[in-house]
Amino acid sequence: MHPDILQYMTWTLPVRATYPLVDIGANLSHESFTSDLEEVLASARDAGLEQIMVTGTSVAGSHEAARLARQYPGFLYSTAGIHPHEAQEYDDAATRALTALCADNDCVKAVGETGLDYFRDFSPRESQCQAFDSQLQLAAALNQPAFLHQRDGHDDFVRLLRQHRNSLPRAVVHCFTGTEAELRDYLELDMHIGLTGWICDERRGQHLHDFISLIPENRLMLETDSPYLLPRTIRPRPKTRRNVPANLVHVLKTVAECLGKSEKHVAEQTTATARDFFAL
Repeated sequence: MHPDILQYMTWTLPVRATYPLVDIGANLSHESFTSDLEEVLASARDAGLEQIMVTGTSVAGSHEAARLARQYPGFLYSTAGIHPHEAQEYDDAATRALTALCADNDCVKAVGETGLDYFRDFSPRESQCQAFDSQLQLAAALNQPAFLHQRDGHDDFVRLLRQHRNSLPRAVVHCFTGTEAELRDYLELDMHIGLTGWICDERRGQHLHDFISLIPENRLMLETDSPYLLPRTIRPRPKTRRNVPANLVHVLKTVAECLGKSEKHVAEQTTATARDFFAL
């Protein structure tokens, strides 16, 4: 999650229907979706999205994500976790709350979003490491996949992952934006990788084009991280910076171009991988 967008407007950009897709990370409980969520979900269906994972980033946010998943069964699912920005709120009560949420296997499909964010340091790094370690333990104890965030904390992130990786059933580094060396570390740990509209950003994501082919097909997934990371390849440029799940088709297009494969092939492969990963 990249909370640096200052304003949101109603989304009206039409998107043509495409191949079946799964968005593995959308922050649909964000306040920017309060007034038009039905329209946003309808546009996602029209764009070919068949499932969307709603990201939980705090105890309250995870409850709201699960509520949305229950409201739209079979279309929305959710994760339950505490983002590193909120790491200071992690305590025994948080563990109990996340455990209770994860007990609803029909809706809640992973522990997270958890990890490390040393770029913003909204929570002390020690607190981030403790919360991350605790949630990795929780995912292992519940036999749930882990939905992970890392920004500028790679060394500590990998150190903690190595301690728990053998106990985790599956784990995905969501919104991967890092270097080739970082990617190789994650692949060595048998991690799944989530790609967002960052790869559509010619200013910040161009480097990803050179090495995402290293990701095995059965470990690659797509996401929007809505309402963040609006793909910059959208033409004409939208009037709002708010991203929506329907824009996953633009991520798909750029990823397919980078891999030298058809959009149909990448859509089918990433959709199958996401459904297997989250047991959808």
